[in-house]
Amino acid sequence: MRFKNPFRELTKFEMCLWFISAFVVILSFVLSKGGDYLTLLASLIGVTALIFVAKGYVIGQVLTVVFALFYGIISFYFRYYGEMLTYVCMTAPIAIMAVISWIKHPFEGSREVEVRKMHRKEVFGMFVLAFAVTAIFYFILGAFNTANLFFSTISVTTSFLACYLTYMRNPFYALAYAANDIVLIILWILASVEDISYLPMVFCFVMFFANDIYGFINWRRMEKRQGEKANENLC
Repeated sequence: MRFKNPFRELTKFEMCLWFISAFVVILSFVLSKGGDYLTLLASLIGVTALIFVAKGYVIGQVLTVVFALFYGIISFYFRYYGEMLTYVCMTAPIAIMAVISWIKHPFEGSREVEVRKMHRKEVFGMFVLAFAVTAIFYFILGAFNTANLFFSTISVTTSFLACYLTYMRNPFYALAYAANDIVLIILWILASVEDISYLPMVFCFVMFFANDIYGFINWRRMEKRQGEKANENLC
């Protein structure tokens, strides 16, 4: 089987969004005169992962696993233990589960994952789990003397919801990630005040927010298109 370059399947808009995201991240790195190349690398991997997740391609989830590990290391150095624990112990493992789930559920044999609707019981169970995870992490993070505890705890909640919805192949994963992006923008602005080399992380999550909004729009299109095809097949 020949390898197909996934970038060739991006639309002009998606290619522009990826290029602008990467450019903004690199520019912020240069302007901040940062020497932390791991932060730059993680940011570039992150924006690349999101454009493919927005298309429903499994390679996006694979890159999400890599980003989660790098981001965990960066968070550890700034004592954002909530971010470290969330991404290493929750985001990365659930992303691995999502890789398996997405591979098993392609839409009609294409690269695109099959979009799934959630039942009320599943939604209720998700919020119960989110509440439990938030409560547990709040005390764990407090014990680790985590910087900016309130925002770090909120980040755990939004991250869990985003990961859960991604695993379930539901379009609302993107809105949960967008909410998480806002929290992370605040966290890394606070970090950048102390160390300007973290500025690329601020712009990284600004671009994450833009990509996640597009992801929600595109997944709703996918959901509609897949539904119409399913109805055609029944006729």
